[in-house]
Amino acid sequence: MKTKSYVHGEWVAGQSDGKAVFDAITGEQICQVSSDGIDFQKVLDYGRSKGGPALRAMTTHERGAMLKELGKYLMAKKETFYALSARTGATKADGGVDIEGGIGTLFAYAGVSKREFANETFIVEGAPEALSKNGTFAARHILVPKRGVSVHINAFNFPCWGMLEKIAPSLVAGVPVIVKPATDSAYLTEAMVKEIVASQLLPEGAIQLICGRTGDLLDRLTEQDTVTFTGSAATGQTLRAHPNIVARSIPFTMEADSLNCSILGQSVQADDPEFDLFIKEVTREMTVKAGQKCTAIRRVIVPAARVDEVQKALVERLSNVVIGDPSEEGVRMGPLLGAAQKADVQANVDALAQECELVLGGNEEFEILGDRAKRDAFYPPTLLYCANPVEASAPHSIEAFGPVSTIMPYQTVDEAVHIAGLGRGSLVGSVFTHDDQEAAELILGAAAFHGRVLVIDRDCAKESTGHGSPLPSLVHGGPGRAGGGEELGGARAVKHYMQRTSVQGSPSMLTAITQEYMTGANTVSDGVHPFKKYFEELRIGERLTTHRRTVTEADIVNFGCLSGDHFYAHFDELAAKDSLFGKRVAHGYFVISAAAGMFVEPSPGPVLANYGLESLRFIEPVGIGDTIQVHITAKQKILKEKRPDEERATGVVVWDVEVRNQNDEMVALYDILTLVERKDG
Repeated sequence: MKTKSYVHGEWVAGQSDGKAVFDAITGEQICQVSSDGIDFQKVLDYGRSKGGPALRAMTTHERGAMLKELGKYLMAKKETFYALSARTGATKADGGVDIEGGIGTLFAYAGVSKREFANETFIVEGAPEALSKNGTFAARHILVPKRGVSVHINAFNFPCWGMLEKIAPSLVAGVPVIVKPATDSAYLTEAMVKEIVASQLLPEGAIQLICGRTGDLLDRLTEQDTVTFTGSAATGQTLRAHPNIVARSIPFTMEADSLNCSILGQSVQADDPEFDLFIKEVTREMTVKAGQKCTAIRRVIVPAARVDEVQKALVERLSNVVIGDPSEEGVRMGPLLGAAQKADVQANVDALAQECELVLGGNEEFEILGDRAKRDAFYPPTLLYCANPVEASAPHSIEAFGPVSTIMPYQTVDEAVHIAGLGRGSLVGSVFTHDDQEAAELILGAAAFHGRVLVIDRDCAKESTGHGSPLPSLVHGGPGRAGGGEELGGARAVKHYMQRTSVQGSPSMLTAITQEYMTGANTVSDGVHPFKKYFEELRIGERLTTHRRTVTEADIVNFGCLSGDHFYAHFDELAAKDSLFGKRVAHGYFVISAAAGMFVEPSPGPVLANYGLESLRFIEPVGIGDTIQVHITAKQKILKEKRPDEERATGVVVWDVEVRNQNDEMVALYDILTLVERKDG
């Protein structure tokens, strides 16, 4: 059987037999993988001409809703994926990380699209930038989808998650994707893409799949395209140096396998909870996916005084790990991906053994459970010990991509940080301690060498996601050997596929472009209170200027009694004179409460509720006898999708609120959000 690529709207088999791919457990051939005969220029043109325009026509909220529906669709098909995942050697738990973890990323980015961005086809980033004295010239930063495609070159170890965690932010950004899975597990990615295509939830051209080599694809990329890579550092460096990528300055994000470390704090005693948590975590990271994780713990950095205890505890736990066919009850670790991967791991263990002592494993003396299982791809948990990690080079430069870790002793916190840095950049590091000062010293010292760091202790262990789990809301990447790039990280990943542009002009022009009112822009008013208007009827820049109100001593006394706030600046005449205000002043929260009373239209209408208050700043004090007036302006409109349980269709309106005194000085500045009914619902 041949795998097929999905390109320019059709499933295409390679013209040659290609590479044979085998079942990791039984050694039986599963398929052949080839992309020979594919016209890669046609693939790129299809993504740019079909997928790009369709996605760019959608708002970020619509793209997010699309991902949410796709996530639900794929979750209903998960058992199909689990069955194929087992053939890669994954246990059910391993497959869950890959399959359901990947689908979970779709849900996460569906949420990001609504929480972080307005319901527009573009993104406005940050606050306005004032560029002139009188405010007539200013700037905003916007992000728009790039006009090319994003090419995702993925690793073999996570054929589902590796694809989904990249395509999710790209699709939210409005950029079509070309997925290139690793050949040895491409059949699982193919199965998931078949379901994605069958769902008909993505626009035509939004996703394409290449099973096999990329041919001259990279030669044909342009400045509007983006490339992401996950895999070995050596392969990544070669791709990043591709002449066309260099010549055209094509964005290239690399996430490479790295020599991640975990540090046991000096304060931890053998009978402390943190000691046992440390042993469990190292064991888990060595055996999940048979150690074939870019985030797995490769270097176990422990106080010299604890080496014997750590080594004994790890040997005991690792010796009890049941290895075999994942379909057999009790099996905790399956095989590596194949015989070639096993040979590579063994070669690297042999190289490590030149500078390190082999403590456990590293040979064929282990049992395998299951009649179907052949020894070709199985490798035992292997533990080494490096007596002098400061002088040694092998454990800081050679990665055995399997169930292999090396114990390294340290004498001081500074030395532990130094050893961590010898890996020349890692995706993740972890620290196990209950001493907060020790944790601060270790984390702040080692953070420069890691993309992610975490502290695990008795307080967070129960809910911690663990050392090796990248999360959609957190950046995934690291410096140096880890590739120097970032993936995930919530909204950060979406922006990676977009062009950030600073736009300069007048406030009115910038308001028209961004669909967000900014101070100084022209405003409009037709005499109808804006709170009496439906969502569709409101215009950006529509303003209400209220009547005036003079603040009295009674206001201050009554508000203080009502709120219980009797701060001296409001009630003590003598103390207030010596304060920075020089007089008694009104409560800040009285000012915004009074402002609400001035701009609210009290009768029933389209405004259903106050949705929140943001960016509140008290700028000038309001004293007894001061007169305030409010300007409230429609700043932004955010269309909300109507849920099945909602009776009315609504949108959120963000209002710019300015409270000014009798001298036209700004007293308070903030945004309020209101839930406003739509006519169309």
